[in-house]
Amino acid sequence: MRLRLTPILLSLILALPILGIFAALLSPQSSSGDVLLHLITTVLPGYAWTTLLLAIGVAWGVASMGIITAWLVATCDFPGKRIYEWALILPLAMPTYVMAYAYTDFFQFSGPIQSFLRELLGVSKLDWFPEPRSVWGAVCVLSLALYPYVYLLCRTAFLERSPRLMDAARTLGAGPWRAFWQVALPMARPATMAGVALALMEAVADYGAMSYFGVQTMTTGIYRAWLGMGDRVAAVQLSAALLGVIFLLLMLEHASRRQMRFASSGQRFRQIKPWRLEGKKAFWASLACALPMIFGFILPVIIMAYLAFTSNEGLNARYWSWLGNTMTLSTLTAILAVVIAVWLAYSARLAKGGLQLLANRMVSLGYAVPGAVLAVGILILLAQFDLAWFLSGSFVILIYAYLTRFLSSGLQTVEAGLSKITPSMDASAMSLGSSKFELLTRIHLPLLRRSLLTAGLLVFVDVMKELPATLVLRPFNFDTLAVITYQLASDERLAEAAWPALTIVLAGLIPVVILSRAMSKD
Repeated sequence: MRLRLTPILLSLILALPILGIFAALLSPQSSSGDVLLHLITTVLPGYAWTTLLLAIGVAWGVASMGIITAWLVATCDFPGKRIYEWALILPLAMPTYVMAYAYTDFFQFSGPIQSFLRELLGVSKLDWFPEPRSVWGAVCVLSLALYPYVYLLCRTAFLERSPRLMDAARTLGAGPWRAFWQVALPMARPATMAGVALALMEAVADYGAMSYFGVQTMTTGIYRAWLGMGDRVAAVQLSAALLGVIFLLLMLEHASRRQMRFASSGQRFRQIKPWRLEGKKAFWASLACALPMIFGFILPVIIMAYLAFTSNEGLNARYWSWLGNTMTLSTLTAILAVVIAVWLAYSARLAKGGLQLLANRMVSLGYAVPGAVLAVGILILLAQFDLAWFLSGSFVILIYAYLTRFLSSGLQTVEAGLSKITPSMDASAMSLGSSKFELLTRIHLPLLRRSLLTAGLLVFVDVMKELPATLVLRPFNFDTLAVITYQLASDERLAEAAWPALTIVLAGLIPVVILSRAMSKD
């Protein structure tokens, strides 16, 4: 009983700031009601509609790019495949707000593209040129930055597909795309939905890129109620409403596949011969993989590098301190997140009950909470226990905030990996006298190697890019690369912000490449 209650207690500890947000609904204040009524009757419907459009666009964008590239890389052989295997996840190292700065500067009216086209065509204005500061500009940027969530999880699922099913499809004359639609994609549904859910929660909670684009979303309403109108309770209540919708969607999706089985028995880790693509098929496959990589990573890096090297600003001596702070926080949080995610997901698998699953879903909601609102919730929580004086001077509170915010990416990745391990393995091991700990260490962990590496990578890069919670909770004189980048860019000092932005990207390249290459090994 104690072993069952411990992971539930851990989930509740991590979810305390989220539970505090929901508790705000039970303690409304009259002033908060006035603020909410004002927002509802004026701007809130527009915020909700914009958020819906953003969510639909991002879901379609990340799903299409992530699934297609993952399938091509995992099951086909074409020129450049070895490069695309690791290069397609490089956009994870690019913060969304940095990509927003780069593309706005590149595509705006005074940018090089429009200036060149106006000079070439001999006109003073390009009415047909899309406006980068718009909802669809935000959709494009977020899709390019977040599609690796779907790519990583789907690629792991496709690499671990059952060779028997794929061999059967090949024997029956199915080509790559027919096998994809009828066999591989349905089997990869848990990984696909987990990746799309992560991308949507990241998009909904984004504030830096949205504020720079001038796109008014529900998160904008939350910040306006908190910072503009000075009503923390109203901001928390709006966050609770947003979290409630996301929580409902996650539970409905999980319930829709409750009776489905995605695990397969037999030789599921034996590699099969990939489909060899030649001619036009190889060209289109290579182009499909190259475009997300170019627009999601290479072009923004070129833009920021140009701004950095054409300016007179160099690397500050404190950059190494900022880099050390960022790497330390990212590494510690990634390790803790993977360990906790395995514990919670494995406990839910063994318990086979709704309580642990509900606790895990509650923890997963942290990804959708705007970082600044989460930070305020944590500070209020610490004040209730009279611990703010103790933890505010250390980065322990930062790691707690990061775990609350980003554990979802690790947890959903591990759960997707566990869903593909057939329960018959558990029964066989238990019948042979294996304990639950031996079952985990000798069977599940080796089979979850790719999923664990993916989970660690997602958390590591997310922490490197985290901005709002770090701004609020960081100790005095403790800055990270993300904080410095934001402070400079918000002052329209893009040339100076280019150096820390590039440092974030370069610091994230090493773990991205190493972990990706390790995942590609059989």
